[in-house]
Amino acid sequence: MARIAFLTDRSPAEALPAVLSLGLDVKTEPLSPDSLGHLPNLGPSALVVDAGEDPAEAFGLLSSLAATQSKFPAMVVLARADVQRFPWAEVVDDIVHSSCSPDELKVRLAILTRRSGNPGEATLWLGPLSIDTDTYQVMVDGRRLDLTYKEFELLRFLVQRAGKVFTRSDLLLEVWGYNFYGGTRTVDVHVRRLRAKLGAEYEGLIQTVRGVGYRAHARDER
Repeated sequence: MARIAFLTDRSPAEALPAVLSLGLDVKTEPLSPDSLGHLPNLGPSALVVDAGEDPAEAFGLLSSLAATQSKFPAMVVLARADVQRFPWAEVVDDIVHSSCSPDELKVRLAILTRRSGNPGEATLWLGPLSIDTDTYQVMVDGRRLDLTYKEFELLRFLVQRAGKVFTRSDLLLEVWGYNFYGGTRTVDVHVRRLRAKLGAEYEGLIQTVRGVGYRAHARDER
């Protein structure tokens, strides 16, 4: 499921009704400069900014984001009367009107994410972590991780079942297979390597549950 970060002071149903019918993972943030700092943790495939009520505020936020050379493709929701008010082409990749149909929005978002090179439906998310199951690419906060095949499979298994705790024996069976004769220490070694590659800031995405095993868990479930 694609994740959309929606900056708006209205409900998504009011600002862009079509977005609710597409089965997207929509993370709503206020139309505020503070929200820009949350984007890396949200890890969206696209950013939608609501300029329907306050186009000047929206343009200012998008200008600030563009100045940081953000990797997130951006779309702005505009009233037709506001199309010419600001140089939107300098700060966004596309515009859409609040009354657009679900089919139109789906196509626009697909074009937006494909053009930007961002992952789509084959992507798993856990906070700032994204896993592209088609390309085997793993990103955390915009940084690509170089994982071995088993590290990738272990991480994918846990993220697909985020929040659920698995024993070391469970993980050996599910990730390595019933005919693997290594001990449970194998799991500990791979978890330690994954945490090292995630880095000190994000190693907590894989949590140890004392006396039980491991689980994937996002620090910020905003």
